[in-house]
Amino acid sequence: MAKGEQRSAARLAAVQALYQMDIAGTSLPDTLAEFESHWMGKVVDGDEYKPAEAAFFRDLVGGVLKQQRTLDPLIDQTLQAGWPLKRVEAIMRAILRSGAFELGKRKDVPVKVVISEYVDIAHAFFDRDEAGMVNAVLDAIARNVRAEDLAKG
Repeated sequence: MAKGEQRSAARLAAVQALYQMDIAGTSLPDTLAEFESHWMGKVVDGDEYKPAEAAFFRDLVGGVLKQQRTLDPLIDQTLQAGWPLKRVEAIMRAILRSGAFELGKRKDVPVKVVISEYVDIAHAFFDRDEAGMVNAVLDAIARNVRAEDLAKG
């Protein structure tokens, strides 16, 4: 399996882990252990979960938790007025937080790749409108945190 596919699987797993932690309040160590031993690269209830790049998965989940106080206001600024992040569905919060973290802290990943990957994840859970919102929010964040990369390309 190509590195890109393993990273895609890691992103999806990270979003699902962040969602679970948000909803169930599970701890970071417990969540990482559960996903790495029971989900990634396994078949669960007839669904196949692709092998994921574990270090990338850990970096995304741990990084979002560490940076959440910085990420949430950044996302809030880009959401439409009157829709603070806390009013957004939990899975959407996880997608936006993970995407915003990756844009800000993983400069090794091109902006277009980050946005495209999280739009694809949004399509797995939502209709076109929500995926469009993910695209718009992450694009606005990229213009803020990765302006120099966008100017080059």
